[in-house]
Amino acid sequence: MEFKDYYQVLGVTRDADAAEIKKAYRKRARKYHPDVYTGADAENKFKEVNEAYQVLSDADKRARYDRFGKDWERYQTAPNTSTGGADFNEWFTGDSGAHFDFETSQGGSGFSDFFDLLFGGGQGFGDARRGPQMGGLRTQPMRGEDHEYPVQLSVAEAFNGTTRTFEISATPRGHEPVRQKIEVTIPAGVKDGARVRVAGKGGPGRNGGPPGDVYLRVKLQPDARFTIDGSTVRTEVDVPLYSAMLGGEVVVPTPAGKKLALTIPAGTQNGQSIRLKGQGWPTSAGGSTRGDLLVKANVQLPENLSDDERRLFEELAELRSGVKREPAAA
Repeated sequence: MEFKDYYQVLGVTRDADAAEIKKAYRKRARKYHPDVYTGADAENKFKEVNEAYQVLSDADKRARYDRFGKDWERYQTAPNTSTGGADFNEWFTGDSGAHFDFETSQGGSGFSDFFDLLFGGGQGFGDARRGPQMGGLRTQPMRGEDHEYPVQLSVAEAFNGTTRTFEISATPRGHEPVRQKIEVTIPAGVKDGARVRVAGKGGPGRNGGPPGDVYLRVKLQPDARFTIDGSTVRTEVDVPLYSAMLGGEVVVPTPAGKKLALTIPAGTQNGQSIRLKGQGWPTSAGGSTRGDLLVKANVQLPENLSDDERRLFEELAELRSGVKREPAAA
């Protein structure tokens, strides 16, 4: 039986921390997902990546795997036993001094024979402990793996909530993989990077364990109109000089996908922000309480003044300064 180097499978060093392992797993899971990778070995590649993560993401399994790896050469050269190799009882013992017996899984765990040899169809060494009188390996139910998929949403979809239909690959125990469509409700107010859980739609459980979950990772599509800062949303609007000076109304966009009429107070300065209470982002996903929308006024100066307009501005300048201006040269 070939030794599987799970570190090499994920492309990480043996001293990689949990964050590095998770990042490497996501990268390779995306690369070798059957919906993306079209190689003849797509299914095996994807399973191998998931198997490596199953071991290296679990501190207990990783420690036992590292310990076993050091003794692999010894296992290969040891006298043949009923386990297909060495008598592990010679060197794998628990804190209490009790020995461990190992058997390869006959039930088909969905993982490699190497994994089943080490973990008894998905168990850690400590879970495989038994005494001679028990007569067989004691299996424990194991929860299926979680799967994660990206989902892109517009600002309005994330603000209001929406639905998405996904086609996922499901592998019922003892059956061939099948394609399954699921409709997911995404709650209002989700933010960039949030995860939406779909219970029970992940990998199948083993030994009677429950299935894993599917998580949708939210990615907000760029929208130059809005900046989202927690529950506060910022936007900008052009305001004519006359409205800024005398007061008026302008139309502003909102993250809900609607437009509102905003009252501009007389004397509004360029760059001044006007607050619209309760028009910002929900304070929690699915919540009815919202933050505020801050609207920055970009005061627009008129261009290509007519003679009459120029004269009126000159009169205004004289009134404001008390100094009579010479007419502009023709």
